[in-house]
Amino acid sequence: MSVTAAPTTQRKSEETRRRILDAALEVFSERGFEAATMREVAAKAGMAVGAAYYYFPSKDAIVLAFYEEAQQEMRTALEAALARSRSLDASLRTIIQTKFDYFGKNRPLVGALASHVDPKHPLSPFSANTAHIREQDQQFFERAVEQAKLKLPKNVAPYLPRLLWMYQMGLFLFWIYDESPEQSRTGVLLEKTLKMLVMTLKLAALPIFRPFQKLAGELLEAVYGG
Repeated sequence: MSVTAAPTTQRKSEETRRRILDAALEVFSERGFEAATMREVAAKAGMAVGAAYYYFPSKDAIVLAFYEEAQQEMRTALEAALARSRSLDASLRTIIQTKFDYFGKNRPLVGALASHVDPKHPLSPFSANTAHIREQDQQFFERAVEQAKLKLPKNVAPYLPRLLWMYQMGLFLFWIYDESPEQSRTGVLLEKTLKMLVMTLKLAALPIFRPFQKLAGELLEAVYGG
């Protein structure tokens, strides 16, 4: 194979993979993830089903590729946002709103996938298959906490990024089923809960709440296994 042939082959392979992924997202949004088939995805992409399976061995593999691509594409925007923000509420607002904006065009698909919450399901955001995506996502919350320089109880601080990630997931679930115009109710929920969250974290550091700090630390250790 010539020197110029290799890049050309790679480019064509990437283009084919892109075509399958785009076709799959369209089919999943129209038919629903469970009802859609790889044959329908291949037909939408204009290729044989065997060719589609060559690039993606299953529908699950397509969705995981979608998640990974989303994370890569949002990384630059999230890093730039964190570079501009110093307060925790500003950082969290930007992180979460960036994701709402990004996934907005695929909201039906995200809604269809929201039922996969069992950690044993490969597409669950809590599964072993998605651990690398989850851990990378939590790093943005870690940076937000570090930049805010909050004074937190030592037995609670290590768990805060994971708790903030869970807070984000709760907002996403509400957003998926929010039928208000442009999901305006989700916007209100985000603003109000952010204020409550930041206020709670500031109060939690006060000595008067030391008994609650101890209980919170014990609870978090029990939930996350130390």
